[in-house]
Amino acid sequence: MKVIRSISELRNEIKGRQQEDLVGFVPTMGYLHAGHASLLQKARVECAIVVLSIFVNPMQFGPNEDFDKYPRDEERDLMLAKDAGVDIVFLPQVEEMYPHPSKTQVIVSDITTKLCGASRPVHFAGVTTVVSKLFHIIQPDKAYFGLKDAQQVAVITQMVEDLNMPVEIVPCPILREEDGLAMSSRNVYLSAEQRKEALVLSRTLFEAEQWITTDTPVLTADIRERIISRISASPLAEIDYVEILGYPTLQSIERLDIQNEEPIIIALAVKFGATRLIDNIIISIKRK
Repeated sequence: MKVIRSISELRNEIKGRQQEDLVGFVPTMGYLHAGHASLLQKARVECAIVVLSIFVNPMQFGPNEDFDKYPRDEERDLMLAKDAGVDIVFLPQVEEMYPHPSKTQVIVSDITTKLCGASRPVHFAGVTTVVSKLFHIIQPDKAYFGLKDAQQVAVITQMVEDLNMPVEIVPCPILREEDGLAMSSRNVYLSAEQRKEALVLSRTLFEAEQWITTDTPVLTADIRERIISRISASPLAEIDYVEILGYPTLQSIERLDIQNEEPIIIALAVKFGATRLIDNIIISIKRK
């Protein structure tokens, strides 16, 4: 496994591959966990060369967000990467990715203004800009993204389609702890009590799936209120949003029934103390 910190060295390394070798790419901000490992393992199965990037991107953090406090552990990350069979780890510093103030951004409209984009207005412009840069540097054939950040997957997919980028986006399922909590680098911030209370998120999502797939056709507003009621019963939970939308279009829908042509997503963002967690479930409605 090679650890590369400069763009020029990475480009030279990738340039030396055989033309028929597929390059699989997993972009991350580090502090890797089993969820990241599952992306790397899928890339390892499908591609001849697996590239992992670890870069905490300042452009996607707004004022008073946790850029400086975002967890970092390079030694631990490299051990996980090696165990997952990664060929190249790209580990640039901020100065390498942004040697001077950037005057160019890649912006996806509409679907970035909802869910996390509503309360984090600069976030997705930072995400799409840095992912676009990484795609241009690495030129992967496939890029792997976890569906815990389902809005991010939708946004990146839209960017790739709109700009005719020659990369296949591969969405991968959410990995959860044994108790149901979605794996996240930010889980490390939770106290023992907060972590226990945070289980209300996955528990409520699984309950909502049962309500939707077994009940008669229902209004999204009714399901949303039931979800809010369940989560609000946790004394430590502070809800940012609860939304039920079409996926991946993220269009509003009023009624959940068999006539829905696309899957729906129930997406949550909830704070426990200073830690903001997101979770979701994507459901295809196919009642008999």
